[in-house]
Amino acid sequence: MRIETQCIQEGYAPKNGEPRVLPIYQSTTYKYNSTEEVAKLFDMEADGHMYSRISNPTVDAVEKKIAALEGGIGAMCTTSGQAASMIALLNFLKAGDHLISAGNIYGGTLNLLGVTLKRMGIEVTFVNADTDPDTLQAAFKPHTKAVFGETIANPSMAILDIEKFAALAHHNNVPLVIDNTFATPILCRPIEYGADIVIHSTTKYMDGHAVQVGGVIVDSGNFDWANGNFPDFTEPDPSYHGVIYTKQFGKAAYIAKARYQLMRDMGVYPSAHAAFLLNLGLETLALRVERHCSNALKVAEFLEGHSQIEFVNYPGLAANKYYNLAKKYTPDGCSGVISFSIKGDREAAIRFMDTLKLAAIVVHVADLRTSVLHPASSTHRQLTNEQLIASGITPGLIRLSVGIENVLDIIEDLKQALAQI
Repeated sequence: MRIETQCIQEGYAPKNGEPRVLPIYQSTTYKYNSTEEVAKLFDMEADGHMYSRISNPTVDAVEKKIAALEGGIGAMCTTSGQAASMIALLNFLKAGDHLISAGNIYGGTLNLLGVTLKRMGIEVTFVNADTDPDTLQAAFKPHTKAVFGETIANPSMAILDIEKFAALAHHNNVPLVIDNTFATPILCRPIEYGADIVIHSTTKYMDGHAVQVGGVIVDSGNFDWANGNFPDFTEPDPSYHGVIYTKQFGKAAYIAKARYQLMRDMGVYPSAHAAFLLNLGLETLALRVERHCSNALKVAEFLEGHSQIEFVNYPGLAANKYYNLAKKYTPDGCSGVISFSIKGDREAAIRFMDTLKLAAIVVHVADLRTSVLHPASSTHRQLTNEQLIASGITPGLIRLSVGIENVLDIIEDLKQALAQI
């Protein structure tokens, strides 16, 4: 099936007489006929649901759909994008390990890596993603265990050269983890370019309606966890009767360990109702993303030609430094998110935002309604001036999430607000 069809058909296949629409299995608990059947679940020798902190039939269907969309071997949903990032990395990182990350990433992820993981004893080096491979190679250390980046950076809109980072990661026998939130699998499937693990904040385009917070981890099944660098996958797990993940689960070792070990202990699994809402969003994902992209390009072209705009970051513009990478990795569009800087100081940007009528000021991005945010005052407020600059954030930078309304109405709203600065 092509991806537009997968959005609708994958994950749930009703049998004769069963509900046409994915049901909400609103239950924490599952009944079995014998103690032996339950024991097999806990020994991971049989398929099934033991408890909704680890898996649930509704969520399972959504996981299967997202894995299909990304071309992965399996997926696991979480209660937020932050939880997905945390589990995706802690599934193989521990105290004493080292992580390399692109520097121009979402502020919450930057804080997770640079502060929280640091407190856990995990060292992180942030690099300029546009640097040449030899310079990036110099960032690797004997204890480096992963490389991390975003397909489309939030909010700088930089496009990551995924193949370059995949080649470096694999040359050093470590996995590449990619946050694909802004691109979605509709615009880019990072696994096809060498990514090993793909994560999303499903709160954004996948949901698309701002009704539920969630995240997901997708396992490509391609990385060799038995290469000697990751003994947690090849040595017995004492918390599960000595199971060896690479032996018992083969190519699915990573996602199995994430579920049976970390999800079991951290319990950040979404509810059945949240997954049901996410599935509704996924069914229209391809349609919405197409409209987001076409609207955003028109808005970016308008802003690019306005005298009060200092610069516009949108890879779909021919003058953008990432235009060629966008043509390679996101040829059908660059999402609906634009960042641009108002000429003047921070106050000028705030005056502009406060006079918008259609676009709403919200701490959110990537849903069907047009919205704006001033990153330096909100999502990236915790960063130092140096970190802000490294993330591509100026005092006047505004993140505009272009919705699927009529694009003429969106542009008229921007015009009237610019006229009042």
